[in-house]
Amino acid sequence: MASQRSAAGVYAAVVAAEAEVTARAGDERAWLLRALLVLIGPRPVFAALRDDSEEAAGARQEAVTALVLLAGIASVLWTPVAGRLLDQSGIDGLLVAVWAFIGGGVYGLIVYWTAGAALHGGLRAAGSLGSFRRSRHVLAFAAAPLALSLVVWPFRLAVFGGDVFRGGGSDTGLGNALFVAVELGFAAWTLALLAIGVRTVHGWAWPRALGGLSLAVAIAALVVVGVRVL
Repeated sequence: MASQRSAAGVYAAVVAAEAEVTARAGDERAWLLRALLVLIGPRPVFAALRDDSEEAAGARQEAVTALVLLAGIASVLWTPVAGRLLDQSGIDGLLVAVWAFIGGGVYGLIVYWTAGAALHGGLRAAGSLGSFRRSRHVLAFAAAPLALSLVVWPFRLAVFGGDVFRGGGSDTGLGNALFVAVELGFAAWTLALLAIGVRTVHGWAWPRALGGLSLAVAIAALVVVGVRVL
């Protein structure tokens, strides 16, 4: 009888563990979906970020990582360094893709942590009691438009080809200006989502939310100036 109770207890523990794993997988899929939904309905997504428990934060980690990686890749592709990669001997399209993936991932992580720290500092100065982790996650979901901007690149490559990675190529004039304007539009969209995210997560009025963001920008600017001086 005791052995039967023991076996039943083990079976119940296994079933509970499987249910927990299934629920966690469902939560992770839900956050991956929210990484897309934040583009069209940001307030419910940012409201869900108010739950900063270990379980909730772990469930959205996969979505955060994907957003940071994709936004980083999109960002480095618009840098002057990317615009001269094919001018170097031994660099071909495959190496450009590898550079964009690795360099973009590293760049995305650096910005995620440093800009996240600046955002957290600005929000704390404005009276936030939230965690550093939640500030980073707000920043990651606000970066969804930057991640989405990668869809522009197939069109840009179709128009200009490899010249987008060469200095003085055909990617000049009105055509390139239009692509730059589109990219700036994605950047502005990101800033708008960040403002909405801060306001929604903290339940602040617009003046306070924008004040916290202004303080974050001031902190980031001081860090940049300090690094350049050093």
